[in-house]
Amino acid sequence: MVDMSVRIGSVTLRNPIMPASGAFSTELAQVMDINRLGALVTKTVSREYRIGNPPPRVAEVEGGMINSIGLPGKGIKYFLEHQLPDYKRFTPPIVANITATTADDFEAMARDVNVPDVDVVEMNISCPTRDPNGGNFALHEDHTYEVVNRVRRATDKPVWAKLSPNAGEIEMIARAAEKAGADALTISNTLLGLKIDLNTFRPAIGNGYGGLSGPGIKPIILRMVHQCSKAVKIPIIGCGGIVKVEDVVEYMLAGASAVMIGYLTFRNPSGMIAIIDGLEQWCAKRGFARVADLTGAMVKDKPADTLTAAAAPIG
Repeated sequence: MVDMSVRIGSVTLRNPIMPASGAFSTELAQVMDINRLGALVTKTVSREYRIGNPPPRVAEVEGGMINSIGLPGKGIKYFLEHQLPDYKRFTPPIVANITATTADDFEAMARDVNVPDVDVVEMNISCPTRDPNGGNFALHEDHTYEVVNRVRRATDKPVWAKLSPNAGEIEMIARAAEKAGADALTISNTLLGLKIDLNTFRPAIGNGYGGLSGPGIKPIILRMVHQCSKAVKIPIIGCGGIVKVEDVVEYMLAGASAVMIGYLTFRNPSGMIAIIDGLEQWCAKRGFARVADLTGAMVKDKPADTLTAAAAPIG
């Protein structure tokens, strides 16, 4: 029997698998047992009603998809009165993903979601499609520090900061978030990209640029997870291009304590459950009694004795 539980700071998850924000709905209960997930991550919540970006919002590309949804939603009041009780029907911890355009509003949003039914506050300081020309907090050290520090002071909940792969030096951003009081880092949001419709010569996405996700970005985000794991002491959650068990194992070996899955759910709505089952089988076959032992176990030079089983072929 493999111990599948992991700890992200003060929060214990029954396993390291959870949905990425924007890629999950309680309607998935029709095709899978939501209670088996490590945590439930809400769609990004903003203060105001947001209609989102103009269509087309999604386009397929080789190795993934590009999207510019634009964080549509009905606002914080609707979230607290309707969506949060819907999530609370299930047992996993609830991670409320919030966004704002100013540090003042981020602080206020953190106070608003500081309610008993919310277990974790995840700060979306990195959405590339809110403003395709940039300006996200996670692109700058000082902006990251300020907004994370403001949120940290506004809530007694664990605070996770979702960082941007579009930052020039993500390790510096990670250190700033840690110094400001973040309890964990989610690495990362989508990469800003462009696809052109060859019939119209126009961008395939109505907003022009969009966020690239899917298997094609995994090596890039995996590298960032490893870099940040060496730069900070707080836990890291890997997010980007996970479609199979081996992807989860790679992220954990690179330094992640848990992962978030988005793209896969669009292809296979019950895929996260298959990955939970497969990860447990993977660990059992290789003699890992605890899935948490995978975190940071990547071998660079000389294999450690405790990892001999992981290097051995499966008979």
